[in-house]
This record gives sequence, C-alpha cells and structure tokens, in this order.
Amino acid sequence: MNRVFKALADPSRRRILQLLREGPLSAGDIARHFDLAKPTLSGHFAVLREADLVDQERQGTTIYYRLNLSVLEEALSGLMDSMGIGQGERVAHSPGLVKPGK
Repeated sequence: MNRVFKALADPSRRRILQLLREGPLSAGDIARHFDLAKPTLSGHFAVLREADLVDQERQGTTIYYRLNLSVLEEALSGLMDSMGIGQGERVAHSPGLVKPGK
C-alpha cells in the first residue's frame, strides 16, 4: 500500500492515471500532455509500474500503458479501513463526533 501512496503523491503521476482512465495509451500519447524530459517521464512510469497501478504492453517499438484500477481500489479501501471509515462507527475523539448510541 505504501508504494501506491508514494506513486499517488506526485501530481504528474496522478495526471497519467487520469489520462489512462479513458483507456490504454502509448507512452508517446501520454508524453504529449507533459512538458517533461523522456527520462523524467520514464521514471514516473517506473514508479507507477512498481506500485502495480499500471500495466504495460509492448507492441513493436511502442509501449502501451493501461490503468490497473483494482490495485488503486484496494489501496483506497485499505486506507479507509485503517481510518475506520465506512465501518458504521465514528471516531469518538474527533470534535463533534460521537460513537453511535451515545
């Protein structure tokens, strides 16, 4: 889960994921949306792959990236669980919030 949140910490990587929501894109198609050097963009792709947020497929000399939404959903669900969000209870020490039944 830490790798996912590290990947999501960077605005460029979040933008890449937003672009991939529409479907698979080539590295070149993604690069057109950024004013970044190729090595910098490649580094972002590497972080996203390490976090399993994207899958890549090579077709000839072109690399296509696809969003791996299940990993993102899993990480967000894990974060919500760790914070007690969506479990029917509110955190008692938060201002203005009490546990149900009180």
